[in-house]
Amino acid sequence: MNLKRIFKPHILVLFAIVGLQSCKEKKENKSQEEVAVATTDQDGFVQIFDGKTLDNWEGDPNYWKVENGNLVGEVTPTTLLKNNTFIIWKDGQPSDFELKLEFRIAEAGNSGINYRSEKIDTIPYALRGYQADIDGKIRYTGQNYEEKKRATLAYRGEKAIITSQENPDAPGSLRANVANNAWQSREVIESLGDSDELKTKIKSEDWNEAHLIIKGNKLQHYINGILMSEVIDDDTVNRKSAGYLGVQVHVGPPMKVEYRNIRLKNL
Repeated sequence: MNLKRIFKPHILVLFAIVGLQSCKEKKENKSQEEVAVATTDQDGFVQIFDGKTLDNWEGDPNYWKVENGNLVGEVTPTTLLKNNTFIIWKDGQPSDFELKLEFRIAEAGNSGINYRSEKIDTIPYALRGYQADIDGKIRYTGQNYEEKKRATLAYRGEKAIITSQENPDAPGSLRANVANNAWQSREVIESLGDSDELKTKIKSEDWNEAHLIIKGNKLQHYINGILMSEVIDDDTVNRKSAGYLGVQVHVGPPMKVEYRNIRLKNL
């Protein structure tokens, strides 16, 4: 049969266009599937930073950018901060989860990974909540510090139980229970190692891996595979069970911090 006699030229062109479009759609669908597989590893962790853009993150562009595939927070002599500022992941408020990432921080730097946190309406890009502390001098890296709330919950090398303050309904009772930048209703129940010895396991001005395991009221902070602090939060008045994730640049001198390979797994 002679198809040229049956189909007019413009109909043949239409068939060709439809065929090309179908191939294109299949290719795009395959690409989307490949991307989904590429961003989820065999242990179930999902990449939440693509290394190219700040999509799904919100922060002040004066302090946050993507550079060489890394999420970079930088304070310069002309952009000194009046308040700590964060870049915040917009795609959820995790409750029980594991988070893995790598960080590198300048010696003068002060940063941290906030989780189960709430936004502060009166300060742009500010968070209140649990923080896995990170600093360039490695004085605080690994500890659990609650930003703008109960302050230090567990120093590096401590496993601590946290309880509520007395008379929690009394005005000012929360702030009154903080002294020397630490929550007073805390009990150290176990040593995880000497703080100075644990410090030697953290590399200065080089890449380190942080791993947070957050489940129920147990909050564990690992650096380079070593448990640095653990909190058992029995403070039913002040603890949070879910909230925002974000990373920080801190008030102080010019500094730079870099994050990469940010991976999340919900438990």
